[in-house]
Amino acid sequence: MAAGACATVRDRARAATVEYGHHFSSGHQLNQPRPKRLARAKFALPSFVTLLSIACGFGSIVISVDNAQVGAPGDFRLAAILLVLAGVFDALDGFVARATNTQSSFGVQLDSIADVMNFGCAPGLLLYCYGFAQLGAAHPTIVRMGGLACFIFVACGALRLARFNVSVGKTDPRYFVGMPITAGAACVAAVVVAWPDPVVNMAQAFAVMALMVAVGTLMVSTVRFPSSKQKLTKGIYIALAVAVLLLIILQTRFFVLFFLVYICATLLLNIAWQGGWRGIAPPKVFDEEEGAAS
Repeated sequence: MAAGACATVRDRARAATVEYGHHFSSGHQLNQPRPKRLARAKFALPSFVTLLSIACGFGSIVISVDNAQVGAPGDFRLAAILLVLAGVFDALDGFVARATNTQSSFGVQLDSIADVMNFGCAPGLLLYCYGFAQLGAAHPTIVRMGGLACFIFVACGALRLARFNVSVGKTDPRYFVGMPITAGAACVAAVVVAWPDPVVNMAQAFAVMALMVAVGTLMVSTVRFPSSKQKLTKGIYIALAVAVLLLIILQTRFFVLFFLVYICATLLLNIAWQGGWRGIAPPKVFDEEEGAAS
């Protein structure tokens, strides 16, 4: 009897110990997840900014489609401005990722997909609705040609992004190989911001076609475009001051002038390099197999 009572006491003590340990462990686990949740939230922040960029691109698409047959200039300009805002968020997501040290392969892939939509499909559709929808049944061939020109822009943008993704670390960071897709989208959007009234004649329609094909060609070209990683000099500060002054004077049409100067100056610089001029250091050439600068 006494032995049985002792065994019962021991069993109860063991059960109490296990139950106490269980409660302690559960309480310990409840206190642990908060830092982990904060860490996960920190990693989600750059992706959230990327999603804001996608929202702007999608908003631009919706406005463009809704306004295709209406042709309200204000709506076309709003669609173009949303593309510019998408570009702001696109730059901001990378800054946030670096500032919080949360760069990830997932973020890189999401950003690349967002770029195809925001700076390929959205501006292509905007320029199609802006440049050809109003021509309607009167010029069906021109409308189809316009659609093809806009597709060329989208296709070239996608190819440009794919080339960039496989060339990371293999090119001089001071220069882009080909016009960046964000700059290409901003270039065509600048035309809509400057002249928001939709195209109503064939001359303007052919001009829009030429714009889309030309910008698309620049994106897939091997022309070196200066990046933001250039060394800051006195000349750059002077150029920025002049740009601000021209922006105040020209307002919405400033951006067309900006891209015209940007493209022409870049082409002239590349031609000068081919001729042997070295007043501005040309980009370093990397070996494709070893990734070493030559």
